[in-house]
Amino acid sequence: MRLDDFDPNINVEDQRGQGGGFGGGGGGGLLFGLLPLVFSRFGCGGVVVLLIVLAIFGGGLPSLMNGGSQLSAPTTQVGEQQAGGTDTRSSCTLNAASKAACNAFSSADKTWAALFARSGERFAQPKLVFYGGNGQSGCGAAQAAMGPFYCPADQGIYLDTSFFDELANRFGAKGDFAQDYVIAHEFGHHIQNLLGTSDRVQQQMANVSRTEGNKLSVRLELQADCYAGVWAAQNRDRMDPGDLEEGMTAAHAIGDDTLQREAQGRVVPDSFTHGTSAERAAWLKRGLDSGDPAQCDTFSGAI
Repeated sequence: MRLDDFDPNINVEDQRGQGGGFGGGGGGGLLFGLLPLVFSRFGCGGVVVLLIVLAIFGGGLPSLMNGGSQLSAPTTQVGEQQAGGTDTRSSCTLNAASKAACNAFSSADKTWAALFARSGERFAQPKLVFYGGNGQSGCGAAQAAMGPFYCPADQGIYLDTSFFDELANRFGAKGDFAQDYVIAHEFGHHIQNLLGTSDRVQQQMANVSRTEGNKLSVRLELQADCYAGVWAAQNRDRMDPGDLEEGMTAAHAIGDDTLQREAQGRVVPDSFTHGTSAERAAWLKRGLDSGDPAQCDTFSGAI
């Protein structure tokens, strides 16, 4: 995808080389058989939602994981950058992966700001936080094994760029658009946070069983996939031949059924938290085909 260079005014925080930490502990997340593989596969989505499920059904809030938002008040507050803050340009040009992430983040930021302005909604820019191996978020510890995730407590999209290598080499989702999809999906969780969707899901989850809570998590994740497609559609003139295929491959690679089959040789639909490979690819394509956020209502009717 042929994106412009990032806007130097985007909100970037860089924790790389700071040592990181492991605040907010709790091993409840490991109760989900899928978590270890999903964490390594794609924080891309249920980070927050998984935490919601854990908070409601499993006790204790672990650091943060796999696409979604931690919707409770944070127990660990991230420290601000040292005097002078982060140098956006140096952070974004540290390596090719950092620049790709900043370019995608900047594009998503401009795209959604324009869409919100058009609909009369108030837009607030999130921040892109780079960390290496271990870091800290407003939702607790950030660890590379989690994959990319969004934390609503500090409106941060957290990324260890080594995930891009894993996405390409371990899971076969290669290409720049696959990387862009990762950022756009996490940005989609920010949109859900701004629109109050995440809060409504949390409230619903508090009153249902774990199985029903998982189904709500799936709908939230699929909507974030659709929002990623909306971003791509709004920038269709920047897409190259093969970008769509790269996105579909990435979405398919992180479907719950595919992950479960690879991890344990069987599929347990009641434990899905992100959606099947087919569902994730379908909702990404729905957003891309329509370019309309209103077409991303995963909460009405069947998915």
